[in-house]
Amino acid sequence: MGPGGYSGGVGTAFLLLSVFLACAVEAVEALTIVLAVGVTRGWRPALQGVAAGLLLLAAVVAALGPALTVLPLKTLRLVVGGLLLTFGLQWLRKAILRASGFKDLRDEAAAYQRQVAAAEKAASAKRPLVEDWYAFTLSFKGVVLEGLEVAFIALTFGANQHDLPLAAAAAVAAVLAVSAAGAVLKAPLARVPENTMKFAVGVMLTGFGVFWGAEGAGADWPGGDAALPVVIAYVLAAAGTAVWLLRRRRAAWGN
Repeated sequence: MGPGGYSGGVGTAFLLLSVFLACAVEAVEALTIVLAVGVTRGWRPALQGVAAGLLLLAAVVAALGPALTVLPLKTLRLVVGGLLLTFGLQWLRKAILRASGFKDLRDEAAAYQRQVAAAEKAASAKRPLVEDWYAFTLSFKGVVLEGLEVAFIALTFGANQHDLPLAAAAAVAAVLAVSAAGAVLKAPLARVPENTMKFAVGVMLTGFGVFWGAEGAGADWPGGDAALPVVIAYVLAAAGTAVWLLRRRRAAWGN
């Protein structure tokens, strides 16, 4: 592969899968918030908040995307690698703690009930063009907070590959898939294997972060880009070992 980025079929597949899964997980969590608000407070202010949040995320992507792509390749990969490691290790740490029993698994049904209870108790206030400010702001914050990290992930992948449309397409596909499922079911997507998906995303983001960050720092991988799947497999093995060790420690404490 040339200096422009990882262009092999396997690398592209990992890229698309990473962005799609990351976006899908965050979209599931945002959907839970929007559904709870829409059902209890009304759909118009909830959807207004969603629209405003999506516009803000689109503005962030439009502003930062071109700025990233003009960086020199090594600088870009160092920046991208650092960002992906930051996100990936954060996701992976939580996923390992959940898988080992040190942290509760994410439960969308329980999260939905908590959001419904809070929405039912909250006071209502009108603003210009918005009939329920609480519903609007909660939906807006849900979309922005869950979407901002994914926007950065999509940006870093797309910028490094010099193919922002490809990363954006994966993100949009995930949002549309989750939104369609939510519209059909009219319920939180509690059956989605969210915890497993978060584990997979953490592994892939960390693997890409190590790979690109090392290249940005001047390292040469044996075999070039063919080393990427090996790096991801190593991260997966290390994460799996951590889960095993923590489970053993937890069992020992239980005895």
